Order: sequence, then structure tokens, then C-alpha cells
Amino acid sequence: MNNTMRELRAERGWSQAHLAEQLEVSRQTVNAIETGRYDPSLPLAFAIARLFETTIEEIFTP
Repeated sequence: MNNTMRELRAERGWSQAHLAEQLEVSRQTVNAIETGRYDPSLPLAFAIARLFETTIEEIFTP
């Protein structure tokens, strides 16, 4: 699944560690999602969208 997490994070000047802390996941999880090696669970996808103040569809595309 493709996503725009890296770009959204960079726009805000956040590190992967900062984003991971906000989402209560590991930095490795954030990295795996950003690189497309891991698809987040639905609750995590909602948390990501809420944090970036956008919709899941705006972040994740099949």
C-alpha cells in the first residue's frame, strides 16, 4: 500500500521517533509503514489520519 506519511511528517518537521511517540508505536513501525513494508491496522490508520488532521484515504492508497 502506498502512503504519504513521510511527506506529511516532513511538512511538520517531525522525526520518526516523534511520530512514533505520538502514535504509541515503535520508530521501526513508523519506518515500516512509510516504506510500505507494513500496512497499519485499522485503528492505527485512524490514529494516523487523526494526528495529521486528514482522512485515511488521503494518506493511504492501494
